[in-house]
Parts: sequence; structure tokens; C-alpha cells
Amino acid sequence: MDSDIIRAYKEAGSIAKQSLEFGSELIRKGAKVVEVLDKIESKMIELGGKAAFPAQVALNETAAHFCPEGHDPLVFEDQLVCLDVGVHVDGYVGDTALTVDLSGNHSDLVKASRDALNAALEIVKPGVRLSLIGKAIEDTIQSFGFQPVRNLSGHGLGHFSVHTPPTIPNFDTKDSQILEKGQVIAIEPFATDGIGLIQEKGRATVFSMTGKKSVRIGFVRDIQKEIDTFQNLPFTARWLTKKFSKAQVDFALKQFDQLNIIHSYPPLVEKQNGLVSQAEHSVLVDDEVIILTK
Repeated sequence: MDSDIIRAYKEAGSIAKQSLEFGSELIRKGAKVVEVLDKIESKMIELGGKAAFPAQVALNETAAHFCPEGHDPLVFEDQLVCLDVGVHVDGYVGDTALTVDLSGNHSDLVKASRDALNAALEIVKPGVRLSLIGKAIEDTIQSFGFQPVRNLSGHGLGHFSVHTPPTIPNFDTKDSQILEKGQVIAIEPFATDGIGLIQEKGRATVFSMTGKKSVRIGFVRDIQKEIDTFQNLPFTARWLTKKFSKAQVDFALKQFDQLNIIHSYPPLVEKQNGLVSQAEHSVLVDDEVIILTK
């Protein structure tokens, strides 16, 4: 891999790590969720990066894709909070996550996903079977009496792309596919006291554009131009309502949906409403494996 690309991945990983640590300190009872997310995203920019996707907090039974809108009054209380942060530098992405237990009652569940991540990192190298990474994650989580979330997985990281091949499973798939030298991946175990499956539930506030078509209304064109600045990476409605009214944003997103040029990401919720914890690092697979976000 080109040295400039490696440098960009390392820088993105470092900024993601610092932003995650910064954000975890802001997650306190009584803090307003959207204000915490705004501060995390501002921190990314302050450190020299840009958001690869909106900073997200998944609460309790929600595993991913929860991103409150700007007017949402939601505050942190006694929730189990998964904080997921993605940063890019010149399009190269660092992706990392951790879980904060504000209730103080779920330390084992938090430890299960964190230990599963560490177990996976211990065996990562060129040539290792992806199924063995999944087995390490599954065995560790089950040793705590919990289940891995089977229909969520880790993934490759590409240029201006948060999800690329390969898929890094959170259980033993028996697949013979191997990691290859030069791949950059995100390993992200999810542990739950539920059944270990998630489903889409609720209104999407995270989106990505899948194409571009002409639109007639002026403010819709302006919103489309603003979305273009995100360079095909995921974005949230909260970003748009900082420059446009909520009514304008809702109208534009609906029109993009009718034109079939936008993809929505509804919140992902555990099927039995089990609590979910998450841990994640980004890794450069090389002769010497580099954990980019550690």
C-alpha cells in the first residue's frame, strides 16, 4: 500500500480514537444527546479530520444507526450507550466504538464485547480465516452468558467508503475466506442479552445518496448541493437542518426517495429488545498488523 495512503489511514484512526475518547467523557446523565454529538463532530474537524459518517449513540436495545435530529430533547439517563465514531482523512476512514454503562448494572455485557474485540485482534493476520475471527468473537461473548449479534458484522474500509468487502463475522460462519495483506478492516463485536438478531425499527435519520437527478425546486437543489459536499458518505438530517428548515429538509429527502436516489438507514434494534453493547477498532492487515484506532 502506498505510504501516503497508510499515513492517511493512520491519521484518520488517531483522530477517530481521540474523538471517541473525547465523546465518552461527555456521555453523562443529564447531557443532551444532540449536543454531545455536535461536540464530537466538531472535535473531529478541530483535529484535522472530517466525519466519515454521523457520530451515533445507540441506546439500550438499539445497536446502531440512531442519530437524533437537531430539535430532539433527548438526554442521557440510565442507558447503555454505544458510541460509534467514524473519521476520514483524504477519504481514508478510521472507525471505532465503545460502550458506556450509565446505569452501572451491565459491566459484564460491556466487557463481553470489549474482550471479544481483543480476542479477535489477537489472531488477525494475513491468511487467517474470517470464520476464525467470528469464532473468537462468538466464543468470548458466549463465555459471559450472552450472544453475539449475528446479523451485524465488521467490514472493510475503503476510499470514501465505510463498508467494503470483506465482511468480518461476529460468529463462526465456517467460511474459508481469508484476510489478505493490505486490507483495512473494522472489527466490531456486538454482544446482547437478547436473541442475537437485530431488525430495522423506527424512522431513519441517517442517509446516503445513491445517485443524482435534476430537481426543479430551488431549495431542493441547494440541499442536493450541500449533500454533494459529503462525498457519497453517510449523512444525517441534523447536519442539513443547521442550514435549512426542517420542513425543507423533510421535503427534499422525500423527493430524493421518490426519485430513487437516496438510501435510508433506520435504527437497528435487537429483536427481543435485549440490551446491546459494542466495541470496535480499525485494523491495517499487514506483515505487522496495525491497530489504527488504538
